[in-house]
Amino acid sequence: MQRGGLLSICLVLAACSQPTENYAEATITELQDRMQRGELTSEHLVNWYLQRIEEIDRAGPQLNSIIELNPDALTIARALDEEWQISGPRGPMHGIPVVLKANIDTADQMHTTAGSLALAGHIPAEDAFIVSRLRDAGAVILGKANLSEWANFRSGNSSSGWSSIGGQTNNPYDITRNPCGSSSGSAVAVAANLTALAVGTETDGSIVCPSGANGVVGIKPSLGLLSRSGIIPIAHSQDTAGPMARTVRDAAILLGAMAGVDPADPLSAAYTAYAPTDLTSNLTADALKGKRIGVIRSYYGAGEYPAVDEVLAQSIDALKAQGAIVVDNIMLETEGMSDAEGVVLYYEFKADLAAYFRKSGAPFDSLAAIIEFNNANADTVMPIFGQDRMQRAEASGTLEEQTYLDALAASKQISRTAIDNALATHQLHALVAPTNGPAWKTDHVNGDSFHVSSSSYAAVSGYPNVTVPAGFVRGLPLGLSFIGTLHADKAMIEIAYAFEQATAARRAPEL
Repeated sequence: MQRGGLLSICLVLAACSQPTENYAEATITELQDRMQRGELTSEHLVNWYLQRIEEIDRAGPQLNSIIELNPDALTIARALDEEWQISGPRGPMHGIPVVLKANIDTADQMHTTAGSLALAGHIPAEDAFIVSRLRDAGAVILGKANLSEWANFRSGNSSSGWSSIGGQTNNPYDITRNPCGSSSGSAVAVAANLTALAVGTETDGSIVCPSGANGVVGIKPSLGLLSRSGIIPIAHSQDTAGPMARTVRDAAILLGAMAGVDPADPLSAAYTAYAPTDLTSNLTADALKGKRIGVIRSYYGAGEYPAVDEVLAQSIDALKAQGAIVVDNIMLETEGMSDAEGVVLYYEFKADLAAYFRKSGAPFDSLAAIIEFNNANADTVMPIFGQDRMQRAEASGTLEEQTYLDALAASKQISRTAIDNALATHQLHALVAPTNGPAWKTDHVNGDSFHVSSSSYAAVSGYPNVTVPAGFVRGLPLGLSFIGTLHADKAMIEIAYAFEQATAARRAPEL
Protein backbone atom coordinates (compact mmCIF):
# COMPACT_ATOMS: atom_id res chain seq x y z
CA MET A 1 0.00 0.00 0.00
CA GLN A 2 1.29 3.49 -0.82
CA ARG A 3 2.14 5.77 2.10
CA GLY A 4 -1.02 7.87 1.65
CA GLY A 5 -3.37 4.92 1.24
CA LEU A 6 -4.09 4.07 4.88
CA LEU A 7 -4.65 7.72 5.69
CA SER A 8 -7.12 8.08 2.83
CA ILE A 9 -9.09 5.18 4.26
CA CYS A 10 -8.88 6.71 7.74
CA LEU A 11 -10.54 9.87 6.48
CA VAL A 12 -13.58 7.77 5.61
CA LEU A 13 -13.70 5.32 8.50
CA ALA A 14 -14.81 6.81 11.83
CA ALA A 15 -12.73 4.25 13.72
CA CYS A 16 -9.45 5.86 12.61
CA SER A 17 -10.50 9.43 11.83
CA GLN A 18 -8.79 10.85 14.94
CA PRO A 19 -4.97 11.07 14.47
CA THR A 20 -3.43 10.31 17.85
CA GLU A 21 -0.02 11.88 17.24
CA ASN A 22 0.65 15.37 18.56
CA TYR A 23 2.40 17.76 16.20
CA ALA A 24 2.01 20.84 18.40
CA GLU A 25 5.16 22.99 18.40
CA ALA A 26 6.72 20.85 15.67
CA THR A 27 9.12 22.77 13.43
CA ILE A 28 9.42 22.52 9.67
CA THR A 29 12.65 20.53 10.06
CA GLU A 30 11.03 18.08 12.48
CA LEU A 31 8.01 17.58 10.23
CA GLN A 32 10.15 17.07 7.14
CA ASP A 33 12.38 14.61 8.98
CA ARG A 34 9.32 12.54 9.87
CA MET A 35 8.15 12.67 6.26
CA GLN A 36 11.61 11.61 5.07
CA ARG A 37 11.53 8.61 7.41
CA GLY A 38 8.05 7.61 6.24
CA GLU A 39 6.50 8.31 9.65
CA LEU A 40 4.30 11.18 8.44
CA THR A 41 2.55 12.34 5.32
CA SER A 42 1.35 15.79 4.42
CA GLU A 43 -2.18 14.41 4.16
CA HIS A 44 -2.02 13.12 7.72
CA LEU A 45 -0.56 16.40 8.97
CA VAL A 46 -3.24 18.47 7.25
CA ASN A 47 -5.92 16.22 8.71
CA TRP A 48 -4.41 16.71 12.19
CA TYR A 49 -4.53 20.49 11.84
CA LEU A 50 -8.09 20.41 10.46
CA GLN A 51 -9.28 18.44 13.47
CA ARG A 52 -7.43 20.74 15.86
CA ILE A 53 -9.08 23.75 14.21
CA GLU A 54 -12.46 22.13 14.73
CA GLU A 55 -11.74 21.31 18.39
CA ILE A 56 -10.02 24.52 19.47
CA ASP A 57 -10.80 27.28 17.00
CA ARG A 58 -14.47 26.58 16.29
CA ALA A 59 -15.30 24.70 19.50
CA GLY A 60 -13.56 24.59 22.86
CA PRO A 61 -12.12 28.02 23.68
CA GLN A 62 -13.35 29.29 20.27
CA LEU A 63 -10.32 31.30 19.21
CA ASN A 64 -12.04 32.16 15.94
CA SER A 65 -8.79 32.65 14.03
CA ILE A 66 -9.64 30.78 10.83
CA ILE A 67 -12.16 32.55 8.62
CA GLU A 68 -12.25 29.84 5.94
CA LEU A 69 -10.74 26.41 5.27
CA ASN A 70 -9.42 25.30 1.90
CA PRO A 71 -11.71 22.51 0.64
CA ASP A 72 -8.84 21.32 -1.58
CA ALA A 73 -6.24 21.10 1.20
CA LEU A 74 -6.35 17.31 1.65
CA THR A 75 -6.35 16.71 -2.11
CA ILE A 76 -3.32 18.97 -2.53
CA ALA A 77 -1.52 17.28 0.36
CA ARG A 78 -2.25 13.83 -1.08
CA ALA A 79 -0.81 14.85 -4.46
CA LEU A 80 2.30 16.25 -2.80
CA ASP A 81 2.77 12.97 -0.90
CA GLU A 82 2.61 11.05 -4.17
CA GLU A 83 5.09 13.45 -5.76
CA TRP A 84 7.50 12.97 -2.83
CA GLN A 85 7.36 9.19 -3.35
CA ILE A 86 8.17 9.56 -7.03
CA SER A 87 10.71 12.37 -7.16
CA GLY A 88 11.44 13.48 -3.61
CA PRO A 89 10.66 16.81 -1.93
CA ARG A 90 10.81 20.13 -3.75
CA GLY A 91 12.41 21.75 -0.72
CA PRO A 92 11.78 22.49 2.95
CA MET A 93 8.21 23.69 2.35
CA HIS A 94 7.07 20.49 0.63
CA GLY A 95 3.81 19.34 2.22
CA ILE A 96 3.88 21.99 4.97
CA PRO A 97 0.51 23.66 5.78
CA VAL A 98 0.30 27.46 5.62
CA VAL A 99 -2.58 29.77 6.54
CA LEU A 100 -2.97 33.05 4.64
CA LYS A 101 -4.45 36.28 5.90
CA ALA A 102 -7.81 36.82 4.20
CA ASN A 103 -6.62 39.86 2.25
CA ILE A 104 -4.24 37.75 0.13
CA ASP A 105 -5.55 36.59 -3.26
CA THR A 106 -6.04 32.91 -4.04
CA ALA A 107 -7.57 31.78 -7.32
CA ASP A 108 -9.20 28.67 -5.88
CA GLN A 109 -12.39 27.84 -3.99
CA MET A 110 -11.57 30.26 -1.15
CA HIS A 111 -12.49 33.92 -1.02
CA THR A 112 -10.39 37.05 -0.62
CA THR A 113 -12.45 39.48 1.43
CA ALA A 114 -10.30 41.46 3.89
CA GLY A 115 -13.00 40.28 6.31
CA SER A 116 -15.61 42.56 4.78
CA LEU A 117 -19.13 41.49 3.86
CA ALA A 118 -18.77 43.82 0.90
CA LEU A 119 -16.36 41.31 -0.68
CA ALA A 120 -18.13 38.13 0.42
CA GLY A 121 -17.77 35.61 -2.38
CA HIS A 122 -14.93 37.47 -4.10
CA ILE A 123 -12.59 35.06 -5.92
CA PRO A 124 -9.75 36.79 -7.80
CA ALA A 125 -8.67 35.56 -11.22
CA GLU A 126 -5.07 34.94 -10.14
CA ASP A 127 -3.10 33.95 -7.08
CA ALA A 128 -1.09 36.67 -5.38
CA PHE A 129 2.53 36.36 -6.48
CA ILE A 130 3.62 35.18 -3.02
CA VAL A 131 0.92 32.49 -3.12
CA SER A 132 2.14 31.20 -6.46
CA ARG A 133 5.63 31.06 -4.97
CA LEU A 134 4.34 29.04 -2.02
CA ARG A 135 2.49 26.61 -4.28
CA ASP A 136 5.65 26.17 -6.38
CA ALA A 137 7.59 25.44 -3.18
CA GLY A 138 5.15 22.66 -2.31
CA ALA A 139 3.26 24.35 0.51
CA VAL A 140 -0.33 23.35 1.29
CA ILE A 141 -2.60 26.39 1.59
CA LEU A 142 -4.68 25.26 4.56
CA GLY A 143 -7.08 28.19 4.78
CA LYS A 144 -7.56 31.90 5.32
CA ALA A 145 -7.13 33.70 8.65
CA ASN A 146 -9.47 36.24 10.17
CA LEU A 147 -8.18 39.79 10.50
CA SER A 148 -9.08 43.27 11.54
CA GLU A 149 -11.49 44.22 8.78
CA TRP A 150 -9.82 46.04 5.88
CA ALA A 151 -6.53 45.51 7.73
CA ASN A 152 -7.78 47.86 10.45
CA PHE A 153 -8.25 50.81 8.13
CA ARG A 154 -11.99 51.26 8.49
CA SER A 155 -12.25 53.06 11.83
CA GLY A 156 -10.06 54.53 14.53
CA ASN A 157 -12.42 53.01 17.11
CA SER A 158 -12.09 49.42 15.92
CA SER A 159 -11.50 46.21 17.83
CA SER A 160 -8.44 44.43 16.43
CA GLY A 161 -9.22 40.96 15.16
CA TRP A 162 -12.87 41.76 14.41
CA SER A 163 -14.38 41.55 10.94
CA SER A 164 -17.95 41.52 9.69
CA ILE A 165 -17.39 38.10 8.11
CA GLY A 166 -15.23 36.47 10.76
CA GLY A 167 -16.34 38.08 14.01
CA GLN A 168 -13.86 38.54 16.89
CA THR A 169 -10.59 36.60 17.05
CA ASN A 170 -9.45 35.91 20.61
CA ASN A 171 -6.02 35.77 22.23
CA PRO A 172 -5.16 32.12 23.06
CA TYR A 173 -3.36 33.10 26.27
CA ASP A 174 -6.57 34.69 27.60
CA ILE A 175 -9.62 34.65 25.36
CA THR A 176 -11.00 37.78 27.02
CA ARG A 177 -7.99 39.70 25.71
CA ASN A 178 -7.25 41.09 22.29
CA PRO A 179 -4.89 39.43 19.78
CA CYS A 180 -3.78 42.78 18.33
CA GLY A 181 -3.97 43.23 14.58
CA SER A 182 -4.49 43.38 11.84
CA SER A 183 -2.93 39.96 11.17
CA SER A 184 -4.77 38.66 14.23
CA GLY A 185 -5.93 35.30 12.95
CA SER A 186 -2.55 34.51 11.40
CA ALA A 187 -0.77 35.02 14.73
CA VAL A 188 -3.36 33.17 16.81
CA ALA A 189 -3.42 30.20 14.43
CA VAL A 190 0.35 29.80 14.72
CA ALA A 191 0.40 30.38 18.49
CA ALA A 192 -2.31 27.78 19.11
CA ASN A 193 -0.75 25.22 16.75
CA LEU A 194 -3.62 25.32 14.27
CA THR A 195 -1.12 25.51 11.42
CA ALA A 196 2.59 25.09 10.93
CA LEU A 197 2.99 28.59 9.48
CA ALA A 198 0.99 31.66 8.55
CA VAL A 199 1.34 34.75 6.39
CA GLY A 200 0.32 38.19 7.59
CA THR A 201 0.53 41.66 6.12
CA GLU A 202 1.67 44.93 7.63
CA THR A 203 1.35 48.60 6.95
CA ASP A 204 2.33 49.65 10.47
CA GLY A 205 2.45 47.03 13.22
CA SER A 206 0.04 44.50 11.72
CA ILE A 207 2.58 41.65 11.68
CA VAL A 208 4.78 42.47 14.64
CA CYS A 209 2.09 43.50 17.16
CA PRO A 210 -0.06 40.35 16.84
CA SER A 211 3.11 38.24 16.75
CA GLY A 212 4.32 39.81 19.98
CA ALA A 213 0.93 39.65 21.67
CA ASN A 214 0.49 35.98 20.80
CA GLY A 215 3.99 34.75 21.55
CA VAL A 216 5.24 33.98 18.04
CA VAL A 217 7.92 35.16 15.64
CA GLY A 218 6.95 37.71 13.01
CA ILE A 219 9.04 39.23 10.24
CA LYS A 220 8.13 42.54 8.63
CA PRO A 221 10.63 42.47 5.76
CA SER A 222 12.24 45.32 3.88
CA LEU A 223 9.76 46.92 1.52
CA GLY A 224 10.14 45.20 -1.84
CA LEU A 225 11.53 41.88 -0.64
CA LEU A 226 8.05 40.37 -1.10
CA SER A 227 5.77 41.25 -3.98
CA ARG A 228 2.72 43.35 -3.14
CA SER A 229 0.67 42.24 -6.15
CA GLY A 230 -2.54 40.37 -5.38
CA ILE A 231 -2.90 41.70 -1.83
CA ILE A 232 -5.75 44.00 -0.82
CA PRO A 233 -3.84 47.19 -0.01
CA ILE A 234 -3.74 50.06 2.40
CA ALA A 235 -0.69 51.93 1.12
CA HIS A 236 1.88 50.83 -1.43
CA SER A 237 4.67 52.87 0.19
CA GLN A 238 4.46 50.79 3.40
CA ASP A 239 2.50 47.57 2.67
CA THR A 240 4.24 44.21 2.78
CA ALA A 241 3.40 40.61 3.53
CA GLY A 242 5.51 38.68 6.00
CA PRO A 243 5.90 35.28 7.71
CA MET A 244 4.64 34.29 11.15
CA ALA A 245 5.95 31.15 12.85
CA ARG A 246 6.86 29.64 16.19
CA THR A 247 10.61 29.83 15.52
CA VAL A 248 12.92 32.22 13.72
CA ARG A 249 14.21 29.46 11.45
CA ASP A 250 10.70 28.53 10.34
CA ALA A 251 9.84 32.17 9.68
CA ALA A 252 13.03 32.55 7.63
CA ILE A 253 12.21 29.45 5.58
CA LEU A 254 8.72 30.79 4.84
CA LEU A 255 10.08 34.24 3.96
CA GLY A 256 12.59 32.73 1.56
CA ALA A 257 9.89 30.65 -0.11
CA MET A 258 7.76 33.73 -0.79
CA ALA A 259 10.60 35.98 -1.97
CA GLY A 260 11.15 36.44 -5.68
CA VAL A 261 11.23 39.07 -8.37
CA ASP A 262 7.73 39.90 -9.58
CA PRO A 263 7.61 41.85 -12.87
CA ALA A 264 4.13 43.07 -11.89
CA ASP A 265 5.51 44.88 -8.83
CA PRO A 266 8.08 47.55 -9.75
CA LEU A 267 9.57 47.61 -6.25
CA SER A 268 9.99 43.85 -6.22
CA ALA A 269 11.53 43.94 -9.70
CA ALA A 270 14.07 46.49 -8.48
CA TYR A 271 15.02 44.23 -5.57
CA THR A 272 16.95 41.73 -7.72
CA ALA A 273 20.39 42.57 -6.31
CA TYR A 274 19.18 42.03 -2.76
CA ALA A 275 16.92 39.01 -3.22
CA PRO A 276 18.03 36.38 -0.68
CA THR A 277 19.01 32.92 -1.82
CA ASP A 278 18.90 31.27 1.60
CA LEU A 279 17.90 33.16 4.72
CA THR A 280 18.81 30.20 6.96
CA SER A 281 22.35 29.58 5.72
CA ASN A 282 24.09 31.25 8.67
CA LEU A 283 21.81 30.80 11.67
CA THR A 284 24.12 30.22 14.63
CA ALA A 285 23.64 30.50 18.37
CA ASP A 286 26.74 32.71 18.71
CA ALA A 287 25.68 35.35 16.17
CA LEU A 288 25.33 38.01 18.89
CA LYS A 289 28.98 37.83 19.90
CA GLY A 290 30.60 41.20 19.21
CA LYS A 291 27.42 42.70 17.74
CA ARG A 292 26.62 46.25 18.78
CA ILE A 293 22.93 46.49 19.70
CA GLY A 294 21.23 49.82 20.42
CA VAL A 295 18.26 49.98 22.80
CA ILE A 296 15.58 52.42 21.65
CA ARG A 297 14.13 54.40 24.56
CA SER A 298 11.84 56.67 22.53
CA TYR A 299 9.24 54.06 21.55
CA TYR A 300 5.55 54.71 22.22
CA GLY A 301 4.79 54.07 25.90
CA ALA A 302 8.44 53.99 26.96
CA GLY A 303 8.93 54.01 30.71
CA GLU A 304 5.22 53.94 31.51
CA TYR A 305 4.88 50.22 32.23
CA PRO A 306 7.30 48.71 34.79
CA ALA A 307 6.44 45.15 33.77
CA VAL A 308 7.46 45.88 30.17
CA ASP A 309 10.64 47.55 31.41
CA GLU A 310 11.45 44.42 33.41
CA VAL A 311 11.14 42.14 30.39
CA LEU A 312 13.25 44.59 28.37
CA ALA A 313 15.91 44.58 31.10
CA GLN A 314 15.95 40.77 31.06
CA SER A 315 16.33 40.86 27.28
CA ILE A 316 19.25 43.28 27.55
CA ASP A 317 20.92 40.97 30.07
CA ALA A 318 20.45 38.06 27.65
CA LEU A 319 22.01 40.06 24.81
CA LYS A 320 25.02 40.91 26.97
CA ALA A 321 25.37 37.32 28.14
CA GLN A 322 25.69 36.25 24.50
CA GLY A 323 28.55 38.68 23.91
CA ALA A 324 26.63 41.59 22.45
CA ILE A 325 27.79 45.13 23.14
CA VAL A 326 24.67 46.98 24.26
CA VAL A 327 24.38 50.71 23.68
CA ASP A 328 21.45 51.96 25.74
CA ASN A 329 19.23 55.01 25.63
CA ILE A 330 18.98 55.49 21.87
CA MET A 331 16.49 58.30 21.25
CA LEU A 332 15.22 58.36 17.66
CA GLU A 333 14.17 61.82 16.55
CA THR A 334 10.97 61.33 14.55
CA GLU A 335 9.00 64.52 15.13
CA GLY A 336 6.49 64.96 12.33
CA MET A 337 6.72 61.37 11.12
CA SER A 338 3.36 60.24 12.46
CA ASP A 339 1.46 63.15 10.96
CA ALA A 340 3.12 62.67 7.59
CA GLU A 341 2.44 58.93 7.67
CA GLY A 342 -1.25 59.56 8.31
CA VAL A 343 -1.57 61.79 5.24
CA VAL A 344 0.21 59.19 3.09
CA LEU A 345 -1.99 56.31 4.23
CA TYR A 346 -5.25 58.15 3.57
CA TYR A 347 -4.21 59.24 0.09
CA GLU A 348 -2.77 55.88 -0.93
CA PHE A 349 -5.64 53.81 0.46
CA LYS A 350 -8.13 55.55 -1.80
CA ALA A 351 -5.97 55.18 -4.91
CA ASP A 352 -4.52 51.73 -4.22
CA LEU A 353 -7.86 50.14 -3.34
CA ALA A 354 -9.38 51.31 -6.62
CA ALA A 355 -6.38 49.90 -8.50
CA TYR A 356 -6.76 46.55 -6.74
CA PHE A 357 -10.47 46.41 -7.58
CA ARG A 358 -9.76 47.00 -11.26
CA LYS A 359 -7.15 44.27 -11.45
CA SER A 360 -8.81 41.62 -9.29
CA GLY A 361 -12.30 41.71 -10.75
CA ALA A 362 -13.86 42.66 -7.43
CA PRO A 363 -17.58 43.61 -7.39
CA PHE A 364 -16.72 47.24 -6.49
CA ASP A 365 -14.69 49.86 -8.28
CA SER A 366 -13.92 52.44 -5.62
CA LEU A 367 -13.65 53.25 -1.94
CA ALA A 368 -16.77 55.38 -2.30
CA ALA A 369 -18.72 52.29 -3.36
CA ILE A 370 -17.51 50.39 -0.28
CA ILE A 371 -18.58 53.27 1.97
CA GLU A 372 -22.00 53.24 0.33
CA PHE A 373 -22.31 49.47 0.83
CA ASN A 374 -21.36 49.80 4.48
CA ASN A 375 -23.97 52.50 5.04
CA ALA A 376 -26.65 50.42 3.34
CA ASN A 377 -25.76 47.37 5.46
CA ALA A 378 -24.81 49.13 8.69
CA ASP A 379 -26.58 46.67 11.00
CA THR A 380 -24.39 43.76 9.92
CA VAL A 381 -21.25 45.55 8.73
CA MET A 382 -20.93 48.24 11.41
CA PRO A 383 -22.56 46.92 14.61
CA ILE A 384 -19.67 48.00 16.88
CA PHE A 385 -17.66 50.65 15.01
CA GLY A 386 -17.99 52.85 11.97
CA GLN A 387 -15.90 53.83 8.97
CA ASP A 388 -14.37 57.20 9.82
CA ARG A 389 -10.98 56.25 8.37
CA MET A 390 -12.55 55.26 5.09
CA GLN A 391 -14.49 58.51 4.96
CA ARG A 392 -11.38 60.54 5.62
CA ALA A 393 -9.51 58.64 2.91
CA GLU A 394 -12.33 59.24 0.45
CA ALA A 395 -12.10 62.97 1.17
CA SER A 396 -8.40 63.01 0.22
CA GLY A 397 -7.14 63.94 -3.23
CA THR A 398 -5.03 62.26 -5.89
CA LEU A 399 -1.48 61.00 -5.68
CA GLU A 400 -0.38 63.93 -7.84
CA GLU A 401 -1.29 66.50 -5.20
CA GLN A 402 1.58 68.32 -3.51
CA THR A 403 0.15 67.64 -0.05
CA TYR A 404 0.59 63.93 -0.61
CA LEU A 405 3.99 64.21 -2.28
CA ASP A 406 5.35 66.37 0.53
CA ALA A 407 4.02 63.99 3.20
CA LEU A 408 5.49 60.96 1.44
CA ALA A 409 8.90 62.58 1.16
CA ALA A 410 8.81 63.75 4.77
CA SER A 411 7.73 60.40 6.20
CA LYS A 412 10.54 58.54 4.45
CA GLN A 413 13.18 61.15 5.17
CA ILE A 414 12.37 61.44 8.88
CA SER A 415 12.09 57.70 9.56
CA ARG A 416 15.11 56.61 7.52
CA THR A 417 17.34 59.38 8.80
CA ALA A 418 16.44 58.54 12.41
CA ILE A 419 17.34 54.86 12.04
CA ASP A 420 20.38 55.26 9.80
CA ASN A 421 21.87 58.07 11.90
CA ALA A 422 21.51 56.00 15.06
CA LEU A 423 23.12 52.98 13.41
CA ALA A 424 25.99 55.03 12.02
CA THR A 425 26.62 57.26 15.03
CA HIS A 426 26.89 54.36 17.45
CA GLN A 427 28.24 51.83 14.90
CA LEU A 428 25.32 49.52 15.57
CA HIS A 429 24.36 46.28 13.88
CA ALA A 430 20.72 46.50 15.04
CA LEU A 431 18.26 48.41 17.19
CA VAL A 432 15.92 46.75 19.69
CA ALA A 433 12.73 47.83 21.46
CA PRO A 434 9.70 46.16 23.03
CA THR A 435 7.27 45.07 20.33
CA ASN A 436 4.12 45.34 22.43
CA GLY A 437 2.66 45.68 25.90
CA PRO A 438 0.44 43.04 27.54
CA ALA A 439 -2.71 42.34 25.54
CA TRP A 440 -5.65 44.53 26.56
CA LYS A 441 -9.18 43.35 27.27
CA THR A 442 -11.20 43.19 24.07
CA ASP A 443 -13.65 46.09 24.22
CA HIS A 444 -16.42 46.50 21.65
CA VAL A 445 -17.50 49.77 23.23
CA ASN A 446 -14.28 51.77 23.43
CA GLY A 447 -12.17 49.89 20.90
CA ASP A 448 -8.47 49.09 21.09
CA SER A 449 -6.17 50.27 23.86
CA PHE A 450 -2.56 50.24 22.65
CA HIS A 451 -0.02 50.74 25.45
CA VAL A 452 3.38 50.04 23.91
CA SER A 453 4.53 50.07 20.28
CA SER A 454 7.76 50.42 18.33
CA SER A 455 6.54 49.37 14.88
CA SER A 456 6.38 52.75 13.14
CA TYR A 457 10.13 53.20 12.79
CA ALA A 458 10.54 50.20 10.48
CA ALA A 459 7.06 50.44 8.98
CA VAL A 460 7.35 54.00 7.69
CA SER A 461 10.97 53.66 6.58
CA GLY A 462 10.36 50.33 4.85
CA TYR A 463 13.16 48.72 6.88
CA PRO A 464 13.14 45.16 8.33
CA ASN A 465 11.69 44.35 11.74
CA VAL A 466 11.90 40.89 13.32
CA THR A 467 9.98 40.27 16.55
CA VAL A 468 10.84 37.34 18.82
CA PRO A 469 9.11 36.16 22.02
CA ALA A 470 10.92 37.82 24.94
CA GLY A 471 8.91 37.07 28.07
CA PHE A 472 5.58 37.26 29.83
CA VAL A 473 3.64 39.67 32.01
CA ARG A 474 1.11 37.76 34.12
CA GLY A 475 0.91 35.04 31.49
CA LEU A 476 0.64 37.42 28.52
CA PRO A 477 3.45 37.37 25.92
CA LEU A 478 5.76 40.25 25.05
CA GLY A 479 8.01 40.42 22.01
CA LEU A 480 11.36 42.09 21.34
CA SER A 481 11.81 43.78 17.96
CA PHE A 482 15.11 43.77 16.05
CA ILE A 483 15.23 46.65 13.56
CA GLY A 484 17.88 47.28 10.90
CA THR A 485 18.50 49.33 7.81
CA LEU A 486 17.13 48.65 4.32
CA HIS A 487 17.98 45.18 2.95
CA ALA A 488 19.44 44.03 6.30
CA ASP A 489 16.78 41.30 6.58
CA LYS A 490 19.21 38.40 6.72
CA ALA A 491 21.36 40.10 9.36
CA MET A 492 18.31 40.83 11.54
CA ILE A 493 17.15 37.23 11.22
CA GLU A 494 20.56 35.93 12.31
CA ILE A 495 20.69 38.23 15.34
CA ALA A 496 17.09 37.40 16.28
CA TYR A 497 17.84 33.68 15.98
CA ALA A 498 20.73 33.93 18.43
CA PHE A 499 18.53 35.81 20.89
CA GLU A 500 15.82 33.16 20.52
CA GLN A 501 18.29 30.34 21.16
CA ALA A 502 19.62 32.07 24.27
CA THR A 503 16.26 32.90 25.83
CA ALA A 504 13.85 30.15 24.65
CA ALA A 505 11.03 32.46 25.75
CA ARG A 506 8.31 30.95 23.56
CA ARG A 507 5.74 29.09 25.66
CA ALA A 508 2.63 27.58 24.08
CA PRO A 509 -0.74 28.75 25.43
CA GLU A 510 -2.56 26.38 27.77
CA LEU A 511 -5.81 25.72 25.95
